Amino acid sequence: MQGVVLQINVSQGGIPKRAIAEGRVTRHGIEGDSWAHPRFHGGPKQALLLISAEDLDALKLLGYPVYPGALGENLTVAGIDFRQVRFGDRFHVGEATIEITKLRQPCRTLNTLGSGIQKQLYDTTPGAPLWARGGFYAKVVTEGLIRPGAIIAKATP
Repeated sequence: MQGVVLQINVSQGGIPKRAIAEGRVTRHGIEGDSWAHPRFHGGPKQALLLISAEDLDALKLLGYPVYPGALGENLTVAGIDFRQVRFGDRFHVGEATIEITKLRQPCRTLNTLGSGIQKQLYDTTPGAPLWARGGFYAKVVTEGLIRPGAIIAKATP
């Protein structure tokens, strides 16, 4: 399972997150990134949020005004079928290694992107058509630098 990082995104809290040229990933997330509600976001098991570019495209087709960074993700990736990703999967991305820890949870902040978007993002059934459309959180196993265009590949156990 392999894809590419299309965009790296940060903000001082909230959405959207803006693109940066490269990101130093630490166990706390990408340097320079922050969360509007740290009670719910961030922390060692939620250091990064990954969203699939293909899922953004599906949401666009449904009429939602989304683009890389719009959902607050740190890494917008292409080429990985999120329906096949499971908790505990590890990926090498740039110099870093990350581990998938949990699904993104419903967030009222996303309602600004349109009525009904929550129903398009969440399904807790692994492999279901909407599984992980809202993204995955990951912890950082190995810190390092990530740039757009970096390969993201599932690590072999």
